[in-house]
Amino acid sequence: MLQFETLPPSVAGLVWALRCCFTGPSFATFAALVAGMIAQPARRTVTGMLQAGGLAGVWHHGRAYWFLGRGRWDPDRVGMVLARLVVGRLLPAGAAVLVVVDDTLFRRSGRRVAGAAWQYDGSRRGPRSSQVSWGTCFVVAGIVVDLPFCDRPVCLPVLARLWTPGGTGGTSGGAVTKHVLASQLITTLAQAVHQTWPGRRIDVVADGHYAGCDGAQTRRALAGRGLPAGVSLTSRLRVNATLRAIAAPQPGRAGRPKRIGARLGTPTDLAGAATRQQTWRAATVARYGRRDPVHIVETVCLWYGAYRSRAVRVILVREPASRAKGGYDLALISTDLTSPAETVVARYAARWSIEVAIEDAKQTTGVGQTHTRTRPAVERAVPFGLTVQSLVIIWYAEHGHSPQIAAQRRAAAPWYRTKTQPAYLDMITKLRRVLIAARFRTGQTRNPTPDEILHIQIAWAEAAA
Repeated sequence: MLQFETLPPSVAGLVWALRCCFTGPSFATFAALVAGMIAQPARRTVTGMLQAGGLAGVWHHGRAYWFLGRGRWDPDRVGMVLARLVVGRLLPAGAAVLVVVDDTLFRRSGRRVAGAAWQYDGSRRGPRSSQVSWGTCFVVAGIVVDLPFCDRPVCLPVLARLWTPGGTGGTSGGAVTKHVLASQLITTLAQAVHQTWPGRRIDVVADGHYAGCDGAQTRRALAGRGLPAGVSLTSRLRVNATLRAIAAPQPGRAGRPKRIGARLGTPTDLAGAATRQQTWRAATVARYGRRDPVHIVETVCLWYGAYRSRAVRVILVREPASRAKGGYDLALISTDLTSPAETVVARYAARWSIEVAIEDAKQTTGVGQTHTRTRPAVERAVPFGLTVQSLVIIWYAEHGHSPQIAAQRRAAAPWYRTKTQPAYLDMITKLRRVLIAARFRTGQTRNPTPDEILHIQIAWAEAAA
């Protein structure tokens, strides 16, 4: 049985770090469900987790459902402790914390699932009009780290909140937008980091939907958005954004100084002006595991529609052989006015890591497969699964990595000729086999019987399924 007392010390120590978030009985259930979700290679329903942990028939399944729906624990508090674990164990001392935000749909079935509705599903292929699925939408925040055995950044999800098309979401149940939910998640994460490391720099990246997440609260629908002081936001700039120059001060003129200057136009207008004035400069950007030559032009201006008279920074990126119709390939807007443009571009490129993390969560970890229906259980099931995924990555980085893993994978699957580093599937498979071995051998001093050896061999083969 994979209860806390029988977990391997490396896993138990990591799970114990979250003990402060639970009561005694809730923590025992939490530890068992964590181990069961990792050890289960098939569907990760609540009963599937109990079965993988060897607790089917030992615990009543209502204990696990009670934990998700009525237990005394807060997923935000778990996320705050998890964020401190990630920053303290996987980031260099004093390094800036890179946070990435995105939303995703977890497909569900049944009309009585709280928060479920017909919503946009980016994972569906085909015309945008057909990219609609029935499910629950979560806004997710993760921390991006550079692991020594990977040449790509890795995102560890730490916080997530439910959002519904009607505008309701979060634990308070109030009317909120995705911008507000993202702002709340970032504020919570910043609070967790600054409680332990005061003044530590936090940079946030997101796609174009969250470009105005730190903007002014000009309407009731925008009330609640905005990021804490000292937190920067970098995102993709909308193609129809109208930009304006910052007015130069006029000495001796009475009254309030003018802030809004001449109209600069859209990013296409900025690119055209840069081409005419020959202000593009050559640069080299580290992104996606490569160092790419690009051309960059940047300006500090106003995006009055979102940020009012707050200065923002617009960075246009063009590939050397680009034939883009707008004159540029990427337009970024950032509230970070001091970092080099190359750093900001590389920072935004790391945003893709959350897309990989979400795909791993759905396809490998099994997040969203629980058959929960009540609102508290739905709100907790996805953050619980994402917490399990981050714990797997932390464990692998500290205890599980071996240089032979990539070679073993190439030997088992020879079509992976260029595989030189572990994927998340390799990480969870390694931990799954460790938990399976612990389940079969814990508390036994005698040699294993032939039947036990056969069971372990079958379980190890299924672990990679």
